[in-house]
Amino acid sequence: MNHLPRLNLLVVDDELPVRELMHAFLEKRGYHVTTAATDTEALHLAGEMTFDLVILDVALADADGLELLADFKMRFPDLPVIMMTGMGYDDELLQEALEKGAAGYVTKTLPLDQILMEVHRALRQSASRALAVR
Repeated sequence: MNHLPRLNLLVVDDELPVRELMHAFLEKRGYHVTTAATDTEALHLAGEMTFDLVILDVALADADGLELLADFKMRFPDLPVIMMTGMGYDDELLQEALEKGAAGYVTKTLPLDQILMEVHRALRQSASRALAVR
């Protein structure tokens, strides 16, 4: 039986219930999920482990998620990052996130299955880019 390796996701959100919900939901769907509550913790983990995708809150208690996105893209240019916001859909925020290299943008109010579809889309897009580079 051929088992594919589990993909590693990093969920960065300062709200414990959001981290717990995303962790449980994504683990049940076959991903290995690590969570971080702060920008410092997220960057430390990303330096220690290899992640296939990051889901990053736009508004962290200790940092601006868009600035953290820029840090991630500078340090790990091929790492897809999906921005997540509890503030609802904001076209300006979406544009800024995409300009800074975000692979996607979701709101916390979306059904979890739709967030999962965005995760799948970003991972497929990242894999396609990696194959094109070879």
